[in-house]
Amino acid sequence: MKEFSETELPPRIAEEEKTTLRPVNPGAEKWLNRPIPCLDYGFVYLVDYMGDDAAMAQAARTSYGKGTKKVSEDRGLIRHLMRHAHTSPIEMSEVKFHCKMPIFVARQWIRHRTANVNEYSGRYSEMLNEFYVPDPAVLKKQSANNRQGRDENLAPEQQARALDLLKEIYAMQYSAYEELLEMGVARELARIGLSVANYTQWYWKIDVHNLLHFLRLRLDAHAQYEIRVFGEAMARVIRDAFPLTYEAFEDYQVNALKLSGKEIGIFRHIAKRLPIAKEAAEEITLRAFQGNKREAQEFIEKLGRMGVLE
Repeated sequence: MKEFSETELPPRIAEEEKTTLRPVNPGAEKWLNRPIPCLDYGFVYLVDYMGDDAAMAQAARTSYGKGTKKVSEDRGLIRHLMRHAHTSPIEMSEVKFHCKMPIFVARQWIRHRTANVNEYSGRYSEMLNEFYVPDPAVLKKQSANNRQGRDENLAPEQQARALDLLKEIYAMQYSAYEELLEMGVARELARIGLSVANYTQWYWKIDVHNLLHFLRLRLDAHAQYEIRVFGEAMARVIRDAFPLTYEAFEDYQVNALKLSGKEIGIFRHIAKRLPIAKEAAEEITLRAFQGNKREAQEFIEKLGRMGVLE
């Protein structure tokens, strides 16, 4: 069996592919080791990366075999991949971030199980006296319609009192933590009294396809504000590092509308009446969804985005 030297490539690898084996990504290079501040003590920065748009397109072209390397331009091919959910080539590029966030944000974040994570350990190291203190503008009341969301602003005096309470709680917690450490209590036990507002940090490595899935959920207006801040920071990096892929992602996922079979049926029913009064659309939709107000309201929002409501 023939063996190839380090500088020799097998004959079936075309000459033009050689330049794509280890691409240098200028858009990613500009963000290396440049922290983007998030919240009060947090940050996100790019530690390392692998690949670029061209690398993903080249990976897709291997499906066609020799002689078809020019099937389409990278942009058209990447848009085709995104449009038809051919995700394997988009998994071929990866990014590694160093992130620092409140523990409650980390607990939401870690639900995305498609990444490699190594987190700061409160067993080996002392936890820092850093707790998330919200900006007064994001201190809002519990939403009456959404169990996991916020709604109206608190009164200014309520905002001030809420911030005072949080700061008092944090000070008491960290003082107790320090006292436990001074008593000789093990770090792994002393930390259990600290709030989920305490900051942690980790290295987070993920392929671009799964990162885009993370961003699609965490950039949404319904996502919690605090994790959305981190999503927006990473999106700035990915937009520069993989511009063709991010363009297709925005077009086919972020700004797209997905209609269920029932929603298509309702739309056909009202199509001849467009534009339609919002009240009439709500009545028809609620009846079609058999009184499911949440599902009906989500479809009304889609009609609003399409501009077909009077």
